Amino acid sequence: MELNLALGFGLVTASILALGAVGFTLQFGITNIFNLSFGQVMTVGMFAAYLINVQGGQSLWVGVLGGALAGAVVSGFLNKTVFMPFLRRGVSLDGIIIVSLAVGLVLENVMLAFAGPSFKAYNQPRTHSIHVLGMILTVQQLLIIGISVAALVGLHLLLRQTRLGKAMRATAANAGLARTSGIATDRVTMIAWCLSGALCGAAGVTFALNLATFDTTTGSSLLLVVIAAAVFGGVGQPYGAMLGALVIGLATEFAALVSPNLKEVIAFAILVVMLLVRPDGLIPSAATKETMGAR
Repeated sequence: MELNLALGFGLVTASILALGAVGFTLQFGITNIFNLSFGQVMTVGMFAAYLINVQGGQSLWVGVLGGALAGAVVSGFLNKTVFMPFLRRGVSLDGIIIVSLAVGLVLENVMLAFAGPSFKAYNQPRTHSIHVLGMILTVQQLLIIGISVAALVGLHLLLRQTRLGKAMRATAANAGLARTSGIATDRVTMIAWCLSGALCGAAGVTFALNLATFDTTTGSSLLLVVIAAAVFGGVGQPYGAMLGALVIGLATEFAALVSPNLKEVIAFAILVVMLLVRPDGLIPSAATKETMGAR
């Protein structure tokens, strides 16, 4: 019985992590920016949904859409006004990591100033538990899984079946070559950041929904596990991030059967082992494959 419960919770956790990890790796794949403000953008999504749901009296699921939209807007704004100007001025990618850390601190303190330090909660309708294949899940948890599956299937179709998706893949593989081939890489990059931000905002709202309460630091607490899932699968590889989210999501919940304190420990233990055994992740990037082939 406990194993079935852990499996159910693991699928919910994996669904949340997949939204965040795919968003993070999509952003990195296009720009090579290791964005440490990603967690605070997740928190922006949480508070946007809170304003819509609690202050605005709208449905929680309208709030999820609002949180995703807020994440997209904030992410696109940061790309336009902060990260791209620094890159154009020749700041190294290592320097951009410090910039992203500073941006995250600014976002967190702005939210703290307006929202205060108290915990917030959504207005969730009372629902009953549902038994699915021996697992016991709430309606909200089933909807979290549904939101994640729908978003990731939509992203798959976008990347594989549209001209925009082909342009994004070309930009990620070689931005210079894509630019000389007539692809508007700046526009593609902006769209990728907005898509990444939308996934980030949705991950934040679903995480807060699953926790029941959240504050201005909640997104930061999720960021480390999101990065672990992204790195596990291969940073820059959306499908690797999905697989990494599934592995780490299930592993953390099964570890919680022993002790809840082991959840983050097992996530990073898996990450460390993976980096030792296969440092490029489960699915290496195209650039990594070329380098390995050259050797």
